[in-house]
Amino acid sequence: MKNTLIIIIFFFSFVLNAQDLSKIYEQVSPAVVAIFTQENTITTNQANTSQKVSTSGLGSGFMISNELIITAAHVVRVPESLVVKFSDGETIPAKVISSYDSADIALIKLLRPKLNAITVSFGDSDKMKIGQQVFVIGVPLGVGFSLSSGYISAFKRQNLGKNPFTNTEFIQTDAAINQGNSGGPMFNLEGEVIGVVSHIKSNSGGSDGIGYASSSNLVAKLLLNNKIPWFGAEFYTLTGKEANLFNLPQKSGLLVQRVASLSIFDDMGVKGGDMEISIGLKKIIAGGDIILAFNDIQFELTDDTLIKLAEFGQNLSNDDAFEITVLRSGKIITLKHQ
Repeated sequence: MKNTLIIIIFFFSFVLNAQDLSKIYEQVSPAVVAIFTQENTITTNQANTSQKVSTSGLGSGFMISNELIITAAHVVRVPESLVVKFSDGETIPAKVISSYDSADIALIKLLRPKLNAITVSFGDSDKMKIGQQVFVIGVPLGVGFSLSSGYISAFKRQNLGKNPFTNTEFIQTDAAINQGNSGGPMFNLEGEVIGVVSHIKSNSGGSDGIGYASSSNLVAKLLLNNKIPWFGAEFYTLTGKEANLFNLPQKSGLLVQRVASLSIFDDMGVKGGDMEISIGLKKIIAGGDIILAFNDIQFELTDDTLIKLAEFGQNLSNDDAFEITVLRSGKIITLKHQ
């Protein structure tokens, strides 16, 4: 009798919870979007020569205003084109506003506002606890807009200090996450966003692994309060032996991998690489500019320097003049904005 009662209670609890998720889904799912990108990259072909290829990308995101959308940084790393598709079928081009690779979060802006936009708000991720239920909405494998639910398994925090380039705070979940979910919202049972889906650790590459989402509090801190403008390039940090290999006149530098068309760096004439090479087990794109300094801030891989660069970026608007010093073909040159 006791076991039967437990089963009945569990059944009704499951049914009520499913109904709650259904109602919340109806309210928040119109704010979720699919993001389609086209990127140019350099790869090595069968003849062992490097060539430029165009690749397509897919991710998810969610609206926080009629123009602004949050997504994952790796979804919109260096896009040549960026299009947002809504659940009603409408598509609107967009551009990247700000991005943080370590936290894997980005802010993009529609080129025209979405009429009658449905938006969602952030919850306090610090109030979430292990064992609480969450759910994710996105376009996994291009199938949208679908819901998966699970529980918070753990929290993974690192370097929550003044240096925004190394700040990370991830929420671990067992909710099913697949390719295409990246950038989508993780909700609490109040319908508030408490995370941005980032990545999954899986032996198969599918949803049978451990999923991670960047915490909403870190997203608000970096993207809404102190956002750094997106310069439109992908970098590889050179230090130590690698800096010596590239004949840097200083200890560290940023090797430009790719530059997006019509971005700030593209307008300044910054050059990306044209040859894929291997350094140990790492593949990088060589041949591009190596950034040595922003204005009078020489690049070094230290917290003090990165904090100065963050302050430089946070105080920068698109109309402000600045310059960068780069190493190009063995020569040090200055490139100016405005």
